[in-house]
Amino acid sequence: MTTSTRRTATRTLTITALSCALLTGGTVAGPVAATSESSAVTSVTADVSAAEREPTAGVGTFRSAGTEQRLARGVTHESFTLGNPDAKYTWTVQVTLPSGQERVRDSQVSSRSAARRVAAELREAGLDARAEAVVADQLADSGGYLGHRVRVGAFPTEAEAEAARSELTALGYSGGTWYEGWDGDQPSSGHRSGPVNVDVVTVDPRRFQGEVTGTFGEDIERTETTSELADGALAGVNAGFFVYGEQHGAPGDPAGAAAYNGEILSETVGDRPNLVIDHRSGRASIQRLTWEGRVSSGREGLDLDGINRVPGKIRNCGGTDDLPTEAPKHDVTCTDADEIVVFTEEYGTTTPEGEGLEVVVDRRGRVQEVDQERGTELTDGQYSIQAIGEDTADLHEFATEARRIKLTNEYLDERGKKLRMTPHTQVLNGGPNLLTDGERDITAARDGMVHADNPGQFYGWTHQRNPRTIAGIDGRGQLVLITVDGRQADSVGLSISEAADLSERLGLVDAINLDGGGSTAMVVDGELENSPSGGSERAVGDAIVIRER
Repeated sequence: MTTSTRRTATRTLTITALSCALLTGGTVAGPVAATSESSAVTSVTADVSAAEREPTAGVGTFRSAGTEQRLARGVTHESFTLGNPDAKYTWTVQVTLPSGQERVRDSQVSSRSAARRVAAELREAGLDARAEAVVADQLADSGGYLGHRVRVGAFPTEAEAEAARSELTALGYSGGTWYEGWDGDQPSSGHRSGPVNVDVVTVDPRRFQGEVTGTFGEDIERTETTSELADGALAGVNAGFFVYGEQHGAPGDPAGAAAYNGEILSETVGDRPNLVIDHRSGRASIQRLTWEGRVSSGREGLDLDGINRVPGKIRNCGGTDDLPTEAPKHDVTCTDADEIVVFTEEYGTTTPEGEGLEVVVDRRGRVQEVDQERGTELTDGQYSIQAIGEDTADLHEFATEARRIKLTNEYLDERGKKLRMTPHTQVLNGGPNLLTDGERDITAARDGMVHADNPGQFYGWTHQRNPRTIAGIDGRGQLVLITVDGRQADSVGLSISEAADLSERLGLVDAINLDGGGSTAMVVDGELENSPSGGSERAVGDAIVIRER
């Protein structure tokens, strides 16, 4: 079906039973999530937790004129705004607070005593400073009282807030300007709710005759925009987390599981949730997978640490012998001095260079080269095995004695059963989980978004509002892809808790958070539909694209 024959209709979209928390970030019942010390919440201490969310209590109906577009048989695109498009919030200055603990990073939330002390010092210096308690929605394994923050002033414009920030800096403190609509705990109602701009693409696998695929572009180690990856497609959205910055590995490398057209090209991050799609049918599921890799020859073999990533650098952690942790730790690059990593021809023009050993293997499993330094160009059908540290000697001994090498590379489900891979299987990484079997199941701690050494990670990444990309499956088995604009005055974004709310209200049964922030992008018929928070579209590691056959 060509674009000219697609039917476009405008209608009024009614989002019913959205709790106040979806648009305002506050809990439906219980204390106000963030209050100044002049209020009753000044007695909040570290054992305080937010009330359990009651999504069906205190609800309202929020209407927004939007559009619905039929892209193809079984594929639709909707665009709408939640809340009041004209809602305005004040600007303020967020102060970076000392943690007061060894090896704990300074952040925007700290202890009540530290916040009160800093606020008092700033008031003595003539600034309008206040300390506020921050209480997050209670998630499956995290949330509640996060600490106290300090803010300076309430201004109608960002320029005025910037002037106050300059005064703060002159006093020897650090901080940044902040639009209070971006608070995940911002109490508001009525005309103060929203706005949140949302785009939704829905694929009905029973009716759609095309393909839903994951794609990384020309090679793994390079990034491209979602628009480039979705060129010629009906629609596309950005997908999984990826390495961002050369200091963390190879930019573009998936920071978690990634399989395209049945080929596993990246290992998992612990057992974080992943979106699994059969591209011929469009049927999808969310599964917690783990990865196992091994090279063997006869009875001899070596376990692999990873695939298609720079040895020694593990973005988001979650692997064996990783430091400082083997658990998932989002936006952190763990290290491992002794590793064996395999590279396929999809990685890039050359494999990573450096000290160690590299063994090149042809398509029949025969060793072609044993190089004392890493970094080579792979030809058609070849793969290589790199080793660093103490594993270098083990790989050298194995390669020199091996007749034919067999590579084993597989995902296992939660029962330890091998995930069946077909030429149509796509696996995209994400996290945290949002919904399971129709119930809120936000596992931020399990999936690495809670850091004991950095309280600002959960506060900024999970609790505050950001642009989000969400994927899920609704009660009819349809694949639903959602983008939400954020960190803008005309679209404040969603907290992770609010992302679960939106998923639930749109009828999703299972849902997962994908890469968001500046990566969030939705392309429909070659046009960028959303407004990226960075002002322009970011190049990403991979995307989910929907194409007609």
